[in-house]
Amino acid sequence: GQGQQQLSLEVGETVHIQEECEGMRVVILAEMPLVKEVTTTLREWGSIWKQLYVSNKEVRVKQVQRLMWELMEWRSQLLSGTLPTDEYKELKQKITSKIDYGNKILELDLVVRDENDNILDPEKASVISLFRAHQDATATINERIKEEQSNVQTEHCGISARIQSSPTHSLYVFVRNFVCRIGEDSELFMSLYDPVKQTIISENYLVRWGSGGFPKEIEMLNNLKVVFTDLGNKDLSREKIYLICQIVRVGRMDLKESYSKKFTHGLRRPFGVAVMDISDIIKGKIECDEEKQFFIPFSPYVLCLWVTMKALVGDIVQIRKEYPHLVDRSTVVARKLGFPEIIMPGDVRNDIYLTLQGGDFDKYNKTTQKNVEVIMWVCDEEGKVIQNSICLGAGDKPVSEYRSVIYYQMKQPRWMETFKVAVPLEEMHRIHLRFMFRHRSSQESKDKSEKNFAMAFVRLMKEDGTVLQDGLHDLIVFKGDSKRMEDVSSYLSLPSTRHHHGDLHKGTALSRSSSSLSGGAGGLSLSSRDSFTISTLVCSTKLTQNGMICFFLSVGLVNMYGVCTHSVTLNLVVRCMQFLQDTLDALFTIMMEHSQTDDYDILVFDALIHIIGLIADRKFQHFNTVLEAYIKQHFSATLAYKKLMSVLKRYLDVSSRGEQCEPILRTLKALEYIFKFIVRSRMLYSQLYEGKEQAEFEDSLKRLFESINNLMKTDYTTTLLNRVNAYTLLYNWICISISFYPMIVRGQVQILHWKICTRISLYTDTVGKTFQHVQDIVVSLLCIINRTVITMGREHKLIVSLQFSLQSFELLCCSFIFLSISSDFLMESFLLFKELIRKHVYPSDWMAMIMVQNRVFLRAINIYADTMNQKFLNDNSFEVQLWNNYFHLAVAFITQESLQLQHFSPTKRNKILVKYGDMRQLIGFAIRDMWYKLGIHKICFIPDMVGPILEMTLIPEEDLRKATIPIFFDMITCEHEHCGNFCKVCFLFNAFIPIFLCNEIIQKLDHEVEGGGGDERYMQLLESILLDCVAEKPTLRPQVQHFVALVKGLLIRLLDYRTVMSDDSRNNRMSCTVNLLNFYKDINREGMYIRYLYKLRDLHLEGENYTEAAYTLQLHTRLLKWSDEMCNPQFEVHGSQTQRQLKEMLFDTIIDYFDKGKMWEEAITLCKELAEQYENEIFDYELLSKRLEKQAKFYENIMKILRPKPDYFAVGFYGQGYPPFLRNKVFIHRGKEYERREDFQNHLMSQFPSSVRLNTTTMPGDDIQDSPLQYIQCFTVQPVLEIPPRLKNKPVPDQIINFYKSNYVQRFHYSRPVRKGPVDPNNEFASMWIERTTFTTVYKLPGILRWFETTLSPLENAIETMESTNEKILTMINQYQADWSLPINPLSMLLNGIVDPAVMGGFAKYEKAFFTDEYALEHPEDRDKLMRLKDLIAWQIPLLGGGISLHGKRVTDDLRPFHERMEECFKQLKKKVEKEYGVRELPDMDDRKSTRPRSMLRSYRQSIISISSLQGSECSTPTKLHPDRYRLFCRVSGRREKPKVFN
Repeated sequence: GQGQQQLSLEVGETVHIQEECEGMRVVILAEMPLVKEVTTTLREWGSIWKQLYVSNKEVRVKQVQRLMWELMEWRSQLLSGTLPTDEYKELKQKITSKIDYGNKILELDLVVRDENDNILDPEKASVISLFRAHQDATATINERIKEEQSNVQTEHCGISARIQSSPTHSLYVFVRNFVCRIGEDSELFMSLYDPVKQTIISENYLVRWGSGGFPKEIEMLNNLKVVFTDLGNKDLSREKIYLICQIVRVGRMDLKESYSKKFTHGLRRPFGVAVMDISDIIKGKIECDEEKQFFIPFSPYVLCLWVTMKALVGDIVQIRKEYPHLVDRSTVVARKLGFPEIIMPGDVRNDIYLTLQGGDFDKYNKTTQKNVEVIMWVCDEEGKVIQNSICLGAGDKPVSEYRSVIYYQMKQPRWMETFKVAVPLEEMHRIHLRFMFRHRSSQESKDKSEKNFAMAFVRLMKEDGTVLQDGLHDLIVFKGDSKRMEDVSSYLSLPSTRHHHGDLHKGTALSRSSSSLSGGAGGLSLSSRDSFTISTLVCSTKLTQNGMICFFLSVGLVNMYGVCTHSVTLNLVVRCMQFLQDTLDALFTIMMEHSQTDDYDILVFDALIHIIGLIADRKFQHFNTVLEAYIKQHFSATLAYKKLMSVLKRYLDVSSRGEQCEPILRTLKALEYIFKFIVRSRMLYSQLYEGKEQAEFEDSLKRLFESINNLMKTDYTTTLLNRVNAYTLLYNWICISISFYPMIVRGQVQILHWKICTRISLYTDTVGKTFQHVQDIVVSLLCIINRTVITMGREHKLIVSLQFSLQSFELLCCSFIFLSISSDFLMESFLLFKELIRKHVYPSDWMAMIMVQNRVFLRAINIYADTMNQKFLNDNSFEVQLWNNYFHLAVAFITQESLQLQHFSPTKRNKILVKYGDMRQLIGFAIRDMWYKLGIHKICFIPDMVGPILEMTLIPEEDLRKATIPIFFDMITCEHEHCGNFCKVCFLFNAFIPIFLCNEIIQKLDHEVEGGGGDERYMQLLESILLDCVAEKPTLRPQVQHFVALVKGLLIRLLDYRTVMSDDSRNNRMSCTVNLLNFYKDINREGMYIRYLYKLRDLHLEGENYTEAAYTLQLHTRLLKWSDEMCNPQFEVHGSQTQRQLKEMLFDTIIDYFDKGKMWEEAITLCKELAEQYENEIFDYELLSKRLEKQAKFYENIMKILRPKPDYFAVGFYGQGYPPFLRNKVFIHRGKEYERREDFQNHLMSQFPSSVRLNTTTMPGDDIQDSPLQYIQCFTVQPVLEIPPRLKNKPVPDQIINFYKSNYVQRFHYSRPVRKGPVDPNNEFASMWIERTTFTTVYKLPGILRWFETTLSPLENAIETMESTNEKILTMINQYQADWSLPINPLSMLLNGIVDPAVMGGFAKYEKAFFTDEYALEHPEDRDKLMRLKDLIAWQIPLLGGGISLHGKRVTDDLRPFHERMEECFKQLKKKVEKEYGVRELPDMDDRKSTRPRSMLRSYRQSIISISSLQGSECSTPTKLHPDRYRLFCRVSGRREKPKVFN
């Protein structure tokens, strides 16, 4: 539907009836945008898939087919409307990922999307964000393709790509069922493990299981869910990741013991373990849904576990939002043992993970090894236990005491149990961990009597404020009285660790050999035979293990710059990033504490830009979001903007003076965030003090902009790179400043949208001041930018950034009124635009970015055009070069590849038209209007603009062509008025045409059509429009008509040539090439003529047609003279040469070709011509001797080497399915050596696989010639020997005469036997007639082609038609005389169709066409043919008379009136013909029913002779094709030949 109240729909689209009222329905499209995108994509891929199938690209066909099946399945899921929100989002991501991947491999346009995977609307995005979206999309797709190439499972490349693109990941695990048949309580621990590095990755997830087979907390049944979160890309890059499941039994020491009170209960004993490789699941290579369960078998096998797993993208906040049905508030969160890759501000964490590694305990006085249990408390300095500070695993309640697993009678137990210690930050410096070691007995009575036999401890913080170092700690084991070991004063002053890996604890660590404590207190002694090892991992955003950072954060001195510089270790930089919020707070605190002085401003500024530079590094790029969040939510330094602007201005001023400024590059790279800090600080200050110091801020900002201007204007070479960087980065922070600045200046001012690439929308009452600021900035920079980009190399790495920023500034300037703009600026802009259009900056698949760029250019060009009309159109201000640059820019814009909609798929074409319209029309109409506004200045652009205008009119857009083609007529008119009767003309087609049109049109048309421009519709429009235009000026009609004839004739040949260039048929390419070179020869365009000569030569060499290649090059030699004049440029083949040198070189090449083709007679002729030059012109006898030796060799070859005779074949191409240069034409082909007709025919059929072979040798009728199909007729013909005059009547050897039997031939015979009349059984020759057809070619063979056309001239066609008609009458008379039972109707129709006055126009047409004095004067060679035609017309009368007489005897009474009328018509016809052409008589038909009269036979004995004009030499290029074809029938008998004509 195209109406106002109509909706355009396609099959399969869904609509929603919104309301219905009085028979009228309000209908809207109900299809989701994603579904519509999938539908459109499937349609586009479907057409491409068919093309791939036809092209036999099996691999790609299968790949695209698989992608389409997946999209169709997912589309069905979308249409079902039953997906939860999180599943819909995930499916949407998979679909868009698959679409983007498929578009890439099919070389379709890149689709850019926003963070929600919706197609990004260029209207709602700035150019910078659009550009970055293209970059991100390209990077993502390239990564996905790498995955494909790396044999990653194709089915899940979209999921994996999405996981890799996110910095944070999670693993969702749901315990579906746990079978635990041990009869005691148990603990199920689950964690992630790296088997390569042998380290635990995550916290434990703990589920306490009861002895009855249910969770201890029964409400958790069917809700045992955990999310392992904080995983990063580095974790996903691990080679292997395992899910470890451990079972700890809580009960008796041994399960075999009976369950009674005499045995000890509540002991934690290891029971089972299970491992599952989840690498593919967590990396997204295996797609898992919430219903798919994984079975995890344990050892021993009495335990079974079933879980559901799913890889999720994002942190805990994000996944709770996206997967609410999976992750809710009751879902347990198990964090990573370590920091995530991004620590957001506000994410406060203060966890210390402790792992009991192992110990070595002596049995002392016991007979067996001890059953050691480790008990741990978190205590303060007074020995008080910190309650609920220990967490054994996620999902479990905090406890105050930790008891380890007990290994039965083991000297060196390895616990490897990890748990978390969480204490308040303010208590950390007072906290220590106390470990007690106790032997546990299986007998309850003995167990109660056991006491702690040793202890150990460790402090969590050192005296310098740093926390306990990560890693292993070999603790000192103390022995003593049980109660003394619990007394803090007895051990807290003692050292806690031994010497381990060179780590000394304040110099008080002890070695394992120590056995006593010097100065020890409390009666504790060191146990030299016992050892105990733990490991710790600190995950705290407030605690650090680095003294330098701690010193900086706590004290705040400015020597912290070393913390942020490249001289420190990478680990320290990582730590600095982890404490980014505290680091920045400390920096700005320093700045605020010294707000009255500038002593530390530069140091703080340098540290700040260095931190920003670190964040720009790829290793820390994820901290961008952290920095953004800090600025928006946590930054509070209200006076920072003054100091930041001051230091920034100082650096800019120093650099603009050409002085060395080492931090300037880092400063320019950090401009975006520096300016965000400035803006945020000023906003906070303004809010706090209600806009105070506004004027001072405006002055500071203005001075800062002036410093930037000075940097851009400087000519110092040392600052050129700074200028480039400053401009490249200028957009970001100017955009921010313009966005915030009105809110700073006027509180009510709002900027709703500011997009430099499209428009400025400033909605405010006080917009003038801000607008002026923007104008000042941009105008002052734009000229410098233009010059910089023009002079910058195209391969410069910054050219892309400059280009997309430049278009922003260009359009921004276009928003202003050009009151003082100069022509130099316009010309620079035109040159710049043209350069950027000509050499694409963006990849070809960035369609959205390219179209936005084109829209920007279009608006800028149109506004510049208005300026030119206003200021540079008067005689005084008119500049030819300026207007010339405009026209060439506009034509370059309209003809650029990205706007040629005809080359795009229907889907892409519709997208562009809907979104942007056809920009070609707009700029084309503008070019037309600008041309007509030139007035008297038009002559300045003729002929230079002929070629560009032609290029524009060739664009296949109807309205554009109709608007621009009249410019040609305007050019002809302008030239006529300026030069009178065409002072500069060329003689073409017997008419004078302006030479500028000849030269420019021919050269440009040849180039453009070969490149794909032009079509038949263009020919029609050109002819009709120009002839309509000339109707108002009849004096120009001849010139315009011949101009149209020139373009039309050339276009026909060029279109044929372009059509067959991609054809497999080399013969077709040769034919079209010959047609073109003939055309160029006729219009005397030698340069183009020679160009196509060599194209034809190359085609011959490809097919090893050396003879034809030689004849082709001979045409070039005929344009050269034996002189020392320099060649024209179009004649040069190998640099500058004289004509003699070039001709001699060509002769050598031609002779070699003739030698390879065994045409030694032709080679001898050329050798003689060369010998004449060597002997009588240049007197080079050495060359003469060599040439004569070669000539002698050729003579010898003629006599001694056998040359097989090639066969000749007549080939007819019938039907409308052939191109015009083949359609319904017959050619004589010269076969190759030993080539049989079957082989030739098969090769011919392979070139036209859809053609049908005709098995007859007669010319087919109109039904076949008018058929839309293709028919081929092929048969062998015999060449007619034409002995050269110099050989006639002389004894010539057979070797010489045999050559002429198959070479230098132009006439060819084809004979076949035909039976006529009664057959004599005793003598078959008495009734045998021979039908002989003679073909005459336009040129002798061989020639520049291996074939030449055979067609009849109009006069010959008339003769053949009359012969056919007379033969038909005679045949039918014989049939009716022999068989009186035949129906009379066919004879009635034949006779009436000839004698009826309604068809007597046939005679009249022949008389008007041929029997005139003008025709006789123009064609004196056709005198015999004219007599032949008159004789045939005269002979038709007696034949008609005999037929009518026979008809009168056979006609019935009801047809008698019809017969009488036919007799009356015949009398009138007979009277007229006998008067004009004489009387012919036949003997009585009754006497000779089947024998021809002698007088008639004598008439038919006349042969039809070919009168073809062979202008030039025997092998010159054909210009007009006038070969003859005739048939001669001979009856073979014992008496004599009786020629007879049959059809």
